[in-house]
Amino acid sequence: MIFPDRRTVSVLLTILLFALALAIVYVARTVIVIFAFSILFAYLINPIVRFLQRHSLFFKNLRGPHVLEAYLVIIVMTVLLSHGLVPEFRKKAGRILSAIPMLSTKVSSGEIANNLGSKLGWADERADQIQTFLERHRPNIERALGQMEQAAPTAFAGILVIPILAIFFLSDGENLAYQIIDLVATKENHAALESLAGDLHIMLQRYIRAKVILGGLSLLYCSIAMLLLGFPNAIALGILAGILEFIPVAGWMTAAATIVIAGVLTHSHWIWMLTLLAVWRILMDYGIAPRVMGHELEIHPLLAIFTLMVGGAVGGIVGIYLSVPLVAALRVIYRRFASPPVGGTVPGSFVDSPEARGGTSVTA
Repeated sequence: MIFPDRRTVSVLLTILLFALALAIVYVARTVIVIFAFSILFAYLINPIVRFLQRHSLFFKNLRGPHVLEAYLVIIVMTVLLSHGLVPEFRKKAGRILSAIPMLSTKVSSGEIANNLGSKLGWADERADQIQTFLERHRPNIERALGQMEQAAPTAFAGILVIPILAIFFLSDGENLAYQIIDLVATKENHAALESLAGDLHIMLQRYIRAKVILGGLSLLYCSIAMLLLGFPNAIALGILAGILEFIPVAGWMTAAATIVIAGVLTHSHWIWMLTLLAVWRILMDYGIAPRVMGHELEIHPLLAIFTLMVGGAVGGIVGIYLSVPLVAALRVIYRRFASPPVGGTVPGSFVDSPEARGGTSVTA
């Protein structure tokens, strides 16, 4: 019996380990996604933590108390917005939520075409064509609504878990990063891995900054548009649109549905608002977002659009959200190992960064 040589055995074992790693990643993909979103949420909250730590009279060398302070600030601001600034919206929130299932039923049955036709003065033939189209695709619409309903509990559970996990990354993320580097690094590549961690750290900071910029732009646009159209609670709805901009696809769809339903219930100019939202979505998806992401992450806007499309085709909403930072991370890794630094730790590496010297976490 002929046994393979050591090189062949080594190649086969490498392939087997790689396949096993892919299988583990596939099985644990939900957990990995939750941890990834927890890290991104930690990056989003960390500027507040750093601000509180910098201006605090006590516990300046401890991050834990300031993390709790940041969460408390967010909770207080949320309560003030919902109870102090928008009392009328809270009264109509029940009507809005109860109108969503009815609106879904009208869309799937095609009844909404007749309602819109009567309000917009469409010809009967045009309304009938739209109704026929919706009725023809009723199974697809109902299937999509069913999938959203099934995914809602999982998404809600993830939303609850993500802030909790983010506390650990905010409090002890730096030590966790060092432990991972010490676990996988050798004496020869330890400095290079620390430098790579610093580059990835800066990249994630810029990604979150880009998301904040896009959320702020959506907040301004929607608030100004609703104020001009006479929407009640325009500022509150604008803040909602800005916050939901962080969630791809489902976020802006939820914001648009809430704004339109609020406009219908309050007899505002919701048709004009729907048109403005459609225009804004086109500008955002194909103009503003790719340029902002490209500028912050140093990738071409066309590559950003391509990455979002591929991410959506492969992983749905999660793929859209994580595709851009994943491509940016791969770019950082390629650039780091394609032109490795000469000597020890280079300037700008993780251990030489101002964040590391200041005792902040890796998710600073």
